[in-house]
Amino acid sequence: MPVLPSSLLEPIWIEFAALLPERGEYDPTHPLGCHRRRVPDRVVFEHVIAALVHGSGYERIAGPGCSDSTIRRRLRSWAAAGLGERVHALVLAAFDRMIGLQLTDLAVDGCITKAVSGGAHVGRSPVDRGKGGRKRSVVTDGGGVPLGVVAAGANRHDGPLLGPTLDAAIDQVGPRWPDLVTVHLDAGYDSIPTRHLLAGRGWTGRISRRGRPAPVQAGRRWVVEADHAWMNGFGKLRRHTDRHPAVIDFYHYLAAAIVTLRALIRRARTHYRWTGMPTTRRLQ
Repeated sequence: MPVLPSSLLEPIWIEFAALLPERGEYDPTHPLGCHRRRVPDRVVFEHVIAALVHGSGYERIAGPGCSDSTIRRRLRSWAAAGLGERVHALVLAAFDRMIGLQLTDLAVDGCITKAVSGGAHVGRSPVDRGKGGRKRSVVTDGGGVPLGVVAAGANRHDGPLLGPTLDAAIDQVGPRWPDLVTVHLDAGYDSIPTRHLLAGRGWTGRISRRGRPAPVQAGRRWVVEADHAWMNGFGKLRRHTDRHPAVIDFYHYLAAAIVTLRALIRRARTHYRWTGMPTTRRLQ
């Protein structure tokens, strides 16, 4: 059984492959001009997707045709080139062109996950007995499509991460922002610096007040909670084992691209027709 439905894996791979540089079948730097054949990028990409979905170690998903060292080496090169962010930006552009991003309303929140191997963006988790943890700060549009992701230590407060998270969304979406933007936040962001930050950008903040009961259904913050639930469906994001910051960001944005593509296909079913389109909401 595939780790991802073909309706998700094939479009993601096509966009990803278009960003890869041209490489020969053999390594041109070999002193004798010959070497064992390079493992195809498609094979390595499928192993990376398996690691993302299942959260397994690279030794467990490696096989005779693709070793764990090949996966790590290729993953580091892809992460250094920023391919995760770039493929997410391409999927966002496709969603905006076909469906339309709801940029007048944004929702931002953080989610604490495990980081058992240490490395970058790790801090003492306040919800896991002080063990190593990582916080994922996400901003979504009004419909729950992830626009930007920022990683930090689990002991970081949500408030200081608001600015970098909004900057990540601006970088991914580009210049197509409306004049009036409302940012929906929970009581953790109820502070004067948060209001000054939003006012400096010319945006409006709808922030829950501290000390007042405010369920997650209040306002339009529930979409970012749903987005965190979708992203926690990936084993690699629930329990981080990678240590390098570029690799961490790569996995975050690759998961965000898959979540965005899933939302695009589901919403496009009622607007468009194409060969091989899913007949139900359950993607095949």
